[in-house]
Amino acid sequence: MEKVTDFGFETIATKDKSPRVRQIFDTVAKRYDLMNDLMSGGLHRLWKNAMVARLRPRPGYDMLDLAGGTGDIAFRLLRAAQGEDNNGRTSRVRVLDINHEMLKVGQARGHRKGLSQGLDWLCADAEKLPLPRHCVDTVTIAFGLRNVTDKAAALAEAHRVLKPGGRFFCLEFSQMVLPGLSELYDRYSLELLPEIGARVTGDRDAYRYLAESIRTFPNQRRLAAMCEEAGFARVKVENLSGGIAALHSGWRL
Repeated sequence: MEKVTDFGFETIATKDKSPRVRQIFDTVAKRYDLMNDLMSGGLHRLWKNAMVARLRPRPGYDMLDLAGGTGDIAFRLLRAAQGEDNNGRTSRVRVLDINHEMLKVGQARGHRKGLSQGLDWLCADAEKLPLPRHCVDTVTIAFGLRNVTDKAAALAEAHRVLKPGGRFFCLEFSQMVLPGLSELYDRYSLELLPEIGARVTGDRDAYRYLAESIRTFPNQRRLAAMCEEAGFARVKVENLSGGIAALHSGWRL
């Protein structure tokens, strides 16, 4: 029997999800960062800053950012970890994304910002990382785990490549915890967001999928359990903006 998975509210063959997600991001790559500002009112910037602040990367860290195509997290990590460690090493961020178009946007942004040094851009699948065990100090993923077909596999891979004592952070849309706002948020994201996406990127379906995928993504408690099942210790959850987004973190012991 053919394996199936979710694609928003739609059920599709597991093998078909990655190509469909890739097609969406091929379409929206050039307007992706603009849409992030529009659909979150700029809040995504505060959420990303919060993640990097909690991580506190140090000079000399070797970091991996999953689903990080446009470089938003990688640039923040490099700025936060400027300088050299006691051995004269500077920080490095490997930006991994399954989508070529997103990586192209990120590389161009890096050149414009003068941040090309210290960045490596890898086109690969988060479920099968082309990296050895215990090779990075931190693993981050922001608004990307939702699009991964086998989320448990991606979490296990993040755990595998972390050095003992390394930290994992996942920033993702989550379940509202403020009473009375869920209905308003649902109306905005399910009805208005696809219309904004259609006007800005020309792709209504991409942002309908985005809104639907938030509803099918594991809630805070379930994702924390999945992190523990992948082997992470001292897993914590921090709700941001009333649970519109949530920051999960754990240690690799």
